[in-house]
Amino acid sequence: MKNMERAYSAPGKVLLVGGYLVLDPKYDSYVVAVSSRMHAVVSEEKYNETLDGFHIQFTSPQFNNECWNYSVNSQNGYVPVEVSGNRNPFLEKTVLNVLSFIGPASGKTFPNVIKIDIYSDAGYHSQNNSITRSNGLKSFQFHKTGIAQVPKTGLGSSAGLVVVCTTALLSCFLNDNPLLDELDLIHNLSQLSHCQAQGKIGSGFDVAAAVYGSIKYRRFQPDLISRLPTLSSDNYREYRFEMSKLIKSNWNIKHESIVLPAGLRLVLGDVRGGSETVELVKKVKLWYTNNYPRSEEIYNNINEANLSFIDAMLQLQQLQKADNDKYKGLLKAINTGNDQQFKEILHLKAAIAKIRENFRLITQESGADIEPEAQTKLLDACSQLNGVIGGVVPGAGGYDAVSIISTEDTNLNENTTSSEFDSVTWLDLKQEAVGLKLENPEYYRDLN
Repeated sequence: MKNMERAYSAPGKVLLVGGYLVLDPKYDSYVVAVSSRMHAVVSEEKYNETLDGFHIQFTSPQFNNECWNYSVNSQNGYVPVEVSGNRNPFLEKTVLNVLSFIGPASGKTFPNVIKIDIYSDAGYHSQNNSITRSNGLKSFQFHKTGIAQVPKTGLGSSAGLVVVCTTALLSCFLNDNPLLDELDLIHNLSQLSHCQAQGKIGSGFDVAAAVYGSIKYRRFQPDLISRLPTLSSDNYREYRFEMSKLIKSNWNIKHESIVLPAGLRLVLGDVRGGSETVELVKKVKLWYTNNYPRSEEIYNNINEANLSFIDAMLQLQQLQKADNDKYKGLLKAINTGNDQQFKEILHLKAAIAKIRENFRLITQESGADIEPEAQTKLLDACSQLNGVIGGVVPGAGGYDAVSIISTEDTNLNENTTSSEFDSVTWLDLKQEAVGLKLENPEYYRDLN
């Protein structure tokens, strides 16, 4: 018997303010979820009412139908085993932790086969050498190679992958529960799997945005995960017990919903330069340790600017609600480059300038290219354009992308035709207030 298909999607993210400070639980960050989404379509097949094991198959139709197959049975302690020789640590840890949390045992009723098809919207990857396939409801880019051979744009594809696959798997075992009322459960499971797959305990803002949408975020204490025992063949029961307690506990993260002020949008420019986030973080951590307490003072200066940025965004929202005519005049003034009389815009521009100034200082002293000279020139050029408030190098910085705050009326493709913008591809993205959501399986059928 084949059960009805279910589909879920989760958004990508841009860490607009909070880079590096997001690693410390005492600092707030501002994370914008964006409209490029990861998708998972799940179906089950049941042949008998009781069984001793089952099979989980993930397929990526867009990337040469690449597959990952996991066998799960009592003989291996219900620890998933990849049987096709195609490793993916993010899927492997997702399967492991969902099953550990559910606690399958011989004699229970489970699907014989779980099939999950994975899709990603165009913003996540380079679209070179791809073709568009559509069914009139959805369009996706299809590639001739496996996913590892296609460059990423830095929107958080691995976090989105873990979130939607965690949700899809949980739906097979908790199908009597409305899953989207269980966002904290999905978040905690996904954070654990994502950290384990990376081999480190990250800040988690990308997973949090994929689950909750656009948020003001403050991370969990990393020792929540570091205290968990390492799984081995002889401690599966202990791991499952301790992990289940962890997942059900309160992680005390902050994920307050945010929205960009009306009439403004975030534009992401793909610079296609490439940066190693891990190496950048290592250099900044070394600089911070070697220059303490001065480094903490610089972090506190950045934090003040981050909070000022968040406050300026709130001021704009309050102005729009209190005096919409004045707010419309403000947007018009931004579009014509005559916004100096609006204190809210001056406040926001000053915050952006202070953030950039301090990250350039860290760039010079640490050797980590957070805002390298090429990105400085690009951001300065963008900031001179009518309709643009300013921009930053998002996340950990580097050569991957720039983030620009502009009015919705501003078309950067038309305004950036000079040679200084030759390296930039402006991605067609919108802010997403909503994180994880249920989708219609019809969206993914008959793509051709």
